[in-house]
Amino acid sequence: MPTDKADKSRTYHEAGRQTAGGMQDTPSSERLHIAVIGKRNSGKSSLVNAMTGQETSVVSDVPGTTTDPVRKAMEIPGIGPCLFIDTAGFDDDAGGIGQLRVSKTMQALERADIVLFVMKCPAEAIRNNEGATVAEMDAPETELMQLLRTRNLPVIPVINIFQGAGMTIQDSQRTALPATVRTHDGTETEAIVADAYSGWNIQAIFGSILRHIPEGYGSRTITGGLVDEGDCIMLVMPQDIQAPKGRLILPQVQTLRELLDKKCQVVCCTADTMKKSLERMAAPPDLIITDSQVFQEVWALKPPASRLTSFSILFAGYKGDIAAFLAGARTLDRLGPDARILIAEACTHAPASEDIGRIKIPHMLRQRLGEGVDIDIVSGNDFPEDLTGYSLIIHCGACMFNRKYVLARIEAAEMQGVPVTNYGMTIAWAKGILNKVALP
Repeated sequence: MPTDKADKSRTYHEAGRQTAGGMQDTPSSERLHIAVIGKRNSGKSSLVNAMTGQETSVVSDVPGTTTDPVRKAMEIPGIGPCLFIDTAGFDDDAGGIGQLRVSKTMQALERADIVLFVMKCPAEAIRNNEGATVAEMDAPETELMQLLRTRNLPVIPVINIFQGAGMTIQDSQRTALPATVRTHDGTETEAIVADAYSGWNIQAIFGSILRHIPEGYGSRTITGGLVDEGDCIMLVMPQDIQAPKGRLILPQVQTLRELLDKKCQVVCCTADTMKKSLERMAAPPDLIITDSQVFQEVWALKPPASRLTSFSILFAGYKGDIAAFLAGARTLDRLGPDARILIAEACTHAPASEDIGRIKIPHMLRQRLGEGVDIDIVSGNDFPEDLTGYSLIIHCGACMFNRKYVLARIEAAEMQGVPVTNYGMTIAWAKGILNKVALP
């Protein structure tokens, strides 16, 4: 979701739910993303159902039952809020539809913080094993495992028992012996043997997830080093026509909560009440955080002693790569009317007259660069594979995406030599204050 506007009406419906007390559940974008991958009928959906304790995914012996990725949020003791993503089999070759399913699976991997790689194993083979359980990966499985390694994704192989004649949970106790999967190049990786059908040994998977959480995960903060305990922070939060009545948009809620956790003093106002709010304060705020759309008005009222940034700029660092976004914003000075620019929104919504990504930013760009600027707009998961024709990509604040997915988009742009920036930095550039705003 664009941090400064987009689809505010859906903020609480997709990013997180409101409870009866008005508190918000953990947004999907803030959860640990765990993708469950494997061949068709390897037991991925059964495994997701066993882990979540619910019939989250449809289970069938028919290959290709899972089409679009199925997502289920849950809390795991000791781990916290997670989002499981059940994917279609990566070996689906059922014509064009199969290719689309595989494409959706690969998109899910761009969001994944951890991958559960599911391989099926007949129960009889497990029962007859006398030393350790070793599952041999075939060529497609090996190829995918190698791809995951190049992406530095933590992978947990899961050998899923398929029930055979006379197989019982008691018989399967020997599967607690050491288990590995072996790729074609002879590389062995520690694995977990589990029974998705009965739920046997599922707790071992949870324990492995805990051990595989990427180092530093969850340690990033929205405001970074911009604030200290006891600082006075002013939040300027205009509520345009797309803001849900009676609520704040997600970035505002998250930033406000973090500032309270950091024991800051917070003053909230809208752009039209900012002047009076400043007059009533005994001292100027240490930092002003504003909606980027009112950068110019807020800059004109900002006390000299106060620093200024925006929610969108804060999310540029929280969700993405602040250095890459800043470098991308500075390329705007070199663009002209022949530029081709891609604007990418994280969510899908009906355009409105105040739409920042579809109306306001294009207007600013054409004012500064010329009316001939060619602007394409994509939303949601739509993001071109071929970016080489673009001069610049301008991304929203991405509060609907997890950081892993935003970084994947940045990496794709960099590999094709296309600079990328975000809404807040673009607006700061258009208003002539890019070099004056505070960066996290």
